[in-house]
Amino acid sequence: MDHKSTIVAKASIKMAISSRENEDKLIEAYKSKGMLVTAVDIGGDFSKFTTKVIERALVASKRSGLIKDCHVHDGAVAGATKDALCELAPKATGLNVGGKIGIARSGEHLSVCIFLSIGLLHLNEVTIGLAHRSIPDIY
Repeated sequence: MDHKSTIVAKASIKMAISSRENEDKLIEAYKSKGMLVTAVDIGGDFSKFTTKVIERALVASKRSGLIKDCHVHDGAVAGATKDALCELAPKATGLNVGGKIGIARSGEHLSVCIFLSIGLLHLNEVTIGLAHRSIPDIY
């Protein structure tokens, strides 16, 4: 089943804000609806971890079967992850962050959501970055 891009985006957001305990339940629920999803925890100094976040998104996407091991799919995940990070940069640059990447795929729609808590002393900010790519459905 091919869902609309907005539904795929909502799924990636739900994965990014889910607790680790609920991830497996969400994965099964979305799988029964014909959508593949995954999530991975991230954290560190925002200014230094862009490459690590993109790599983690790629590994999680391949491991969970969201994408094939091909250049086009790798580029879609990397590009969407980079775009989501760019949305977060104004608030997070130079600060320590922790959060989760949520990734969802249905048909040609791929969505990456990054949910972060930004630490500054005892004050915490939260932010979310979201990006979409359209990729060929080669399953």
